[in-house]
Amino acid sequence: MKYGLVGASGKMGKEIQVVFDEAKHSCVYTYDVEGETKIDAPELLVDFSLPVVLPKTLELVHAFKVPLVVGSTGFTPEQLSQLQELGKEYAVVQSYNYSVGIQLLLQCIEKVKGQVDGWDIEITETHHRFKKDKPSGTAIMMKQALGKDVPVSSLRLGGVTGEHNIFFGGLGETLTLSHTALSRRTFAEGVLKSAEFAIKKQSGFYSFRDVMTQSV
Repeated sequence: MKYGLVGASGKMGKEIQVVFDEAKHSCVYTYDVEGETKIDAPELLVDFSLPVVLPKTLELVHAFKVPLVVGSTGFTPEQLSQLQELGKEYAVVQSYNYSVGIQLLLQCIEKVKGQVDGWDIEITETHHRFKKDKPSGTAIMMKQALGKDVPVSSLRLGGVTGEHNIFFGGLGETLTLSHTALSRRTFAEGVLKSAEFAIKKQSGFYSFRDVMTQSV
C-alpha cells in the first residue's frame, strides 16, 4: 500500500517506516515538525504524533479520503469523539498501545477482576523521560479493563520503552500481572497489522482488539 505518516521524524515514526518497508509498503506522504513531503497520494494515513496535531490529521483524512490508524496518546474525550465521528465515513483504528502482549494483559485483567473483591489494586507504569502524558494511555486502558478507578503511579526514567504492572493484594497473598516492551518494534508491527486491516474496511471505529480478533 501507499501510506502517509504524521509524526514521521519521531522515534515511533522511524520504527513504523522500517517495519512497513520490510512489508513492501511505500511511504508517499509525511507531515511533522520538519515540514510536509508528498511523493504521491496515500491510500491510508498513520498518525503517531501528538493530540495537538489531530485537527491537521482529520483535515488530511478528508482531503485524501483514506482510512486512519492513530496511536497518539493523551486525547481528550472531545478528541476521541471526533475520531469516533470520523469512523462514520472512514475506517479508523485507534489505540493507545499496539502491542499484542498488552492486549493479552487486558484480557487477563478482565478475567481476574471478578475474583478479587475486597483486594487492594494499584497500577504502575514506567516510560522514557521524553514521554509527555501521565498516566500512560495503556494505564488508562488497564483501568478501563478493570472497570474501576484505582491508583496509578507513573515513572519517567531514561530510555525505558514501556513497563506496566497491576498489583492485586489480599491480606494473605498478592498477585501481579506485568508486561514489558523490549523495543518499539512490537508497537510498529501492531500498527502494520492495523493498517492492513483498516485498508480493507469502508468505515467504522475500531480498536486494536478488533484488529486482533477480526483478523483471525
